Amino acid sequence: MNVIEIKNMKKNFGDKEVLKNISFSVKEGEVVSILGPSGSGKSTMLRCATFLEKMDAGSLSYMEKEVVYEKNGVFCYPTKKMIREVCGNFGLVFQNFNLFPHYSVMKNIADAPISIQKRDKAEVEQEVRVLLEKVGLAEKENAYPCELSGGQQQRVAIARALALQPKMLYFDEPTSALDPEITAGILKIMKELAAEKMTMVIVTHEIDFARAVSDRVIFMDEGVIVEQGKPEDVIDHPKNERTKAFLKKLSY
Repeated sequence: MNVIEIKNMKKNFGDKEVLKNISFSVKEGEVVSILGPSGSGKSTMLRCATFLEKMDAGSLSYMEKEVVYEKNGVFCYPTKKMIREVCGNFGLVFQNFNLFPHYSVMKNIADAPISIQKRDKAEVEQEVRVLLEKVGLAEKENAYPCELSGGQQQRVAIARALALQPKMLYFDEPTSALDPEITAGILKIMKELAAEKMTMVIVTHEIDFARAVSDRVIFMDEGVIVEQGKPEDVIDHPKNERTKAFLKKLSY
């Protein structure tokens, strides 16, 4: 089953065409990494897929249910209520953590499952403790974001996304604000999630990581998908000149 399917997604900012007919799907349990230079449209595509930006054309489906589509020449976009329901399918981890500074670690993670999903508080808090153990922060449930390092904040953000029990996770350059030593710890957690067959779409510049965990790699440039396929094909034996040039720059 496809957890997400995008067909002919387009997005403009004023006169600038940022996404041009983007199409791909992600199956349950699949890990897809999205590579490309800054300004290639990777994050915008992810923001459109998660309703943080409104796409201008195309279709979007979750769990094989079409939620954004065109019918008889009319572009149909879901209501706020429907968007809230669809957002239950995914968790999103940003590069800047986006934790609530006035909430403890426990409240940052437990708040949405309790207030939005209306789940039992004691049950959620017990699940949060299991998640904190999983991300190596068992002793930090009463700490506040200002008391944590960047890497610890990103671990909290991953636990927060997992607490919603999503069908899939999106990562938008989750290690770009972290130093290399801390990055290794975050990538380790993501590798463990991949081994557990968590469906993931990862916008990243970590080429070795993408090669190691991805079932498929997509290379984007100038708002289009230039090349996609198995990591060993796209990363180690790219066919397109733009892909080759991008990877050559990163290898220096």
